[in-house]
Amino acid sequence: MSDPMRPPVARSRASLRTAVVWDVLRDALDRLAKATGRESLDVLDTGGGSGNFAVPVARLGHRVTVVDPSPNALFALERRAGEAGVADRVHGVQGDVHGLFDVVERGGYDAVLCHGVLEYVDDPAAGVRNAVAALRAEGVLSLLAAGLGGAVLARALAGHFTEARQALGDPEGRWGEGDPVPRRFTAEQLTGFVEEAGLAIGAVHGVRVFADLVPGVLVDTEPGALDALLQLEAAAAELPAFHSVATQLHVLGETRGASGA
Repeated sequence: MSDPMRPPVARSRASLRTAVVWDVLRDALDRLAKATGRESLDVLDTGGGSGNFAVPVARLGHRVTVVDPSPNALFALERRAGEAGVADRVHGVQGDVHGLFDVVERGGYDAVLCHGVLEYVDDPAAGVRNAVAALRAEGVLSLLAAGLGGAVLARALAGHFTEARQALGDPEGRWGEGDPVPRRFTAEQLTGFVEEAGLAIGAVHGVRVFADLVPGVLVDTEPGALDALLQLEAAAAELPAFHSVATQLHVLGETRGASGA
C-alpha cells in the first residue's frame, strides 16, 4: 500500500463500502496493463456519478470516461477531478448504459466499470451486454450491484420479518413499497449476465458482508476495530458461503484474452 501510484484506502467507515472492490479493481487494472503493454488504459465508468472510482483510477495514470445521466453528478466529477489533479485524464459525458453508444465508442475501452447501475435499469441483462460491447478484445468488466441476501438479513435483524420474507420471495428482491432499491440480485444472476454477454468470470466477491450489521459505536470507539473489520471483510469477500449475505456483490468479468493472460 506504500506504492505512490496506488492511492491508499482512507481509514474511515466509508472505506468499508469500497475497500474490497477497489483492491480487486486496482489489481485487475495492473494485470491488464502488464498484459497489454500499456501503462495507461482507457477506462469507461458507466453510472460513475461524481467519481468515487473514476478519480482514484485516474490517479493510477489511466484515462477515464464517465457516463452518467445526472448533470449535477458530472459537475461534481469535474470539480473532484480538478482538486485531485487529474482533470486531464477524466472526461464526463451525459448518458446511460442503455444508450451507451450514443455517447461513447463501441469496443473502445480496456476496462468498463458498471457499479450501482443494474438496480435502476429496465433490462439488466441488456445493460451488461452494452457494457461488454464497449470492451476491446482484451479487457475486464467490473460489475457491482445490490445483493438480495444482505437485504433479507438486514430486515430480519431489524425485526422486520414480514419485509424480510417479502424480499426473499419478490422477483426483484424488494421488501415493500418503501424500499428505495428497485432491484437486487443473487451472485448466480450476476455471473449469468456476465457469462451470457461472452465474458469469463474472473472473480466474485461479497461486499459489506459484516459492515452494515456491526453497530457503528463498536467501530468508532474500539481501538483498532475499523482496521480489524476491514481485514475481516477482505477475508470473507471471496468465500462463496458469504456471498449470499452480502449487501453488495462484485463480479469481475474478463475477455478470453485477458483471462488467459
